[in-house]
Amino acid sequence: MYTEDELLPISALRHLIFCERRCALVHIEQLWEENLFTAEGRVLHESVDSGQDLTREGRRIARSLRLRSLRLGLFGVADVVEFGATRCPRIVFPVEYKRGRKKEENWDRMQLCAQALCLEEMLKVHVPNGAIFYGKHRRREQVEFDASLRVQTEAAALRLHELIALGKTPSAEPKERCASCSLVDLCLPYVGGKKSVAAYMAAMMKGT
Repeated sequence: MYTEDELLPISALRHLIFCERRCALVHIEQLWEENLFTAEGRVLHESVDSGQDLTREGRRIARSLRLRSLRLGLFGVADVVEFGATRCPRIVFPVEYKRGRKKEENWDRMQLCAQALCLEEMLKVHVPNGAIFYGKHRRREQVEFDASLRVQTEAAALRLHELIALGKTPSAEPKERCASCSLVDLCLPYVGGKKSVAAYMAAMMKGT
């Protein structure tokens, strides 16, 4: 079990799954750069989060619900959590909003699964599935939180804590996805794979 002071954001989990170097740049070196994709995602989340809680067909729909898991050492905010109708109040269904399209990789599904694990710990219920709403096609992808996805998510949470505790930025490993990353100009994946962007920039300043 982790303490409150040791909790890390669920959003960091997605950075880690996408790229450990990106995660370290954001959460160790405190670097950030917005691009079109992150800006569109931010606007979408602001729109969702600004909505009011409501009840529809007997279901309660909660927005911007704060989450926490001391077991995984994670905290965050769920975009939407749908609670079952009066006759099935213990049905809990998290929904995450994404600007793009459905992905083959498990980045988004593991982020949603982390939310489900937080809800299970907080509410003492079983959360079997949820959904990701993709803005590109305006439709939901149903996500089942099966044993495999749960194991992957828990392992990623453990790795996240290891990475942050280590306090070192992994070296760059250029991949095709680097081109769409908002941190590509800070990460510098094609200039020798410097372990620390801060150290690289300091060396550049010293040479000027």
